[in-house]
Amino acid sequence: MFALVRRADLAEVIGAALAAKAAGLGARPIAVELGRPVETVRGWLRRFAGRAEVVRTRFTVLLVDVGVDPVPPASAASPFADAVAAVFGASVAAASRWPEVGEVSPWRLACAASRGLLLAPSWP
Repeated sequence: MFALVRRADLAEVIGAALAAKAAGLGARPIAVELGRPVETVRGWLRRFAGRAEVVRTRFTVLLVDVGVDPVPPASAASPFADAVAAVFGASVAAASRWPEVGEVSPWRLACAASRGLLLAPSWP
């Protein structure tokens, strides 16, 4: 899977916006960097922020379940950043178990693990 349900952009584009927000950037600079409308980017950020705890929990469980020697990510600056760190941690854990997964971006893994529903109201 490479796209999220009801989203026109690839998972990597949306994931880049989420990672940039976790790093401290606002919606406007992210939109400019990605060449996307600011309202589109704000929508992604709002939706993810509203479910950050669920995402953090689900991907931390995935990390622990699949990791060869799992190390949950340390607490980050915000719940949003914690959730992004959990997605990246799950990706590293999956790649430690299945090296070919390392060739897949963390956001494609998140897309597949959520069945494309990462930003959908019905997930999990």
